[in-house]
Amino acid sequence: MSDIILMKNRRFREKLFSRFTKAVVTYDLVKENDHIAVCISGGKDSMLMAKLFQELDNCRKFPFKLTFLSMDPGYSDNNRKRIEENAKRLDIPLQIFETPIFNAVEHIEKSPCYLCARMRRGYLYKKAQELGCNKIALGHHYDDVIETILMGMLWGGQVQTMMPRLKSVNFPGMQLIRPMYLVREDDIKAWRDANGLEFLRCACRFTEKLEAEGLEDVSDSKRLETKRIISELKKDNPFVEANIFKSVSNINLATVLAYKKDGKTYSILDENP
Repeated sequence: MSDIILMKNRRFREKLFSRFTKAVVTYDLVKENDHIAVCISGGKDSMLMAKLFQELDNCRKFPFKLTFLSMDPGYSDNNRKRIEENAKRLDIPLQIFETPIFNAVEHIEKSPCYLCARMRRGYLYKKAQELGCNKIALGHHYDDVIETILMGMLWGGQVQTMMPRLKSVNFPGMQLIRPMYLVREDDIKAWRDANGLEFLRCACRFTEKLEAEGLEDVSDSKRLETKRIISELKKDNPFVEANIFKSVSNINLATVLAYKKDGKTYSILDENP
């Protein structure tokens, strides 16, 4: 819509669209004749991703197709309405399909968020494939990436990252892409606030129940703690975020004790018995 500030603003063009297109080019995310399901959860990240894809479509150099897809896993009427109203204001031609995910995980006590996320991904792949898509696009951004790297090290005992693109194991021919990979969360928030937009955070029944009881969402506690750690480290080292990001592209295998590839572990002892 004409009242949405995006490309006419120099800061948003540089901080958002330029970094979006840089990720698309750097990681080879969009190819000729792709049919991409732009997956919209209702949050700020995926909604902005949809707008950036629309801009990319306006200045594309080769043909590709976009389908803007949103899954309703059992939202309340108010949350469903907010998604629809935001999509209308942003001029996003949204297709919404319904699933029973919230009902399925409502009584799961151990790791309900993990199960919910896996089920969401599966339903999105399946629906996108039914619509003739060969890719699904998710709205994870740069800060998600560096937090995931640090969380894996501190709480998972492993070095890994959130990949910019992945081939689906369970849905042959399908691929997941993350074109917001180089976009900073603060810039997304600035765009949201400049437009006076209000988006969903999680909106699941588990989160709603915790908020009603005044309790903290444990599923987010480690990520929030990681955010705080990075923020503190940044006070002494302004390059800490970039260094975390680059660390998984600069691994020296000669200096690690072991690494995994294709499900197999390779140890330093294999090469130096």
